[in-house]
Amino acid sequence: MSTRRGTSFAVAGALLILAAAGPVAALEEPPDEMAALKACEKRLCTMVLGKKPTGDDLACDVQKTWAKSTLKEGESKGMSWGFGDARCKVDLKLGRADVVAALTRPKHTVRVPPHQVNCVVEREGELKPLTARLAPKLKFKDGKADKVWINLESIEGPSDVKSTIWAAAQLEDTLGIFHRPMIKSINKFLHRQCARRYGPEAEAAKKDDAKKTKVASDKSAKPAAKEAPPKAKASTTGP
Repeated sequence: MSTRRGTSFAVAGALLILAAAGPVAALEEPPDEMAALKACEKRLCTMVLGKKPTGDDLACDVQKTWAKSTLKEGESKGMSWGFGDARCKVDLKLGRADVVAALTRPKHTVRVPPHQVNCVVEREGELKPLTARLAPKLKFKDGKADKVWINLESIEGPSDVKSTIWAAAQLEDTLGIFHRPMIKSINKFLHRQCARRYGPEAEAAKKDDAKKTKVASDKSAKPAAKEAPPKAKASTTGP
């Protein structure tokens, strides 16, 4: 039940924490899955770094696949995951005003509107559907995440899977068994990873790399100059 994966989007990533706390037959990661996650990450980071009050809100239709081994990481916290791999989909929506306020005000509470997360879970060799509704809440202080709640409102699916996820979500919201690593992941993403991946220095480095690649490509494509034939020596003797 890894929380590290579930918080890869920081504020928006709270919507995926549920999937990291629960739910598939050795699912292969679709080829376009990571590209969509990265595109959403870039949109959020652009919002975080610019802190512009006007512009589009965050909207991303994404999914994430978890291996069973990743989901079992939570067992070190006393939780048990007895199922297989998992894949969850969610249509993420987050207001720009909330993101900017969380990062610029002394105190701000982000109340994410209810989202539906659609998952499939490997259970006894079969893929079983699981649907959950959650409305995460995050409290920020001086621009940093201070507290987070998953706020799982409802869940539908196989009874044993459902009870496992419900218990994990309730333990987190009441006892905070994953609270510290979640907060740490959120703040690391907001204040370090966004700048490193999408800040001015990162963009400059990308342009520099592209320029070097183009120069190298042009050199390899340019035909080698033909060696000129040696000049004939002038004769010093007469006929």
